[in-house]
Amino acid sequence: MQQRTSTTERYTRGVAAAVVAVTTLILAANAGPARAMEPKPAQQRDQHVIPPAPVR
Repeated sequence: MQQRTSTTERYTRGVAAAVVAVTTLILAANAGPARAMEPKPAQQRDQHVIPPAPVR
């Protein structure tokens, strides 16, 4: 016959399982492939530059 586990032991196991699950999800979310760094042509680099404001 099996003994009953205490309430504290059950909560401890539940919290430990939750921590492992959250850690696993965070690691899985960050495990995607990295973007390759591609050199961009000069025309595309300068395209998004904001011109300086005129001096009064």
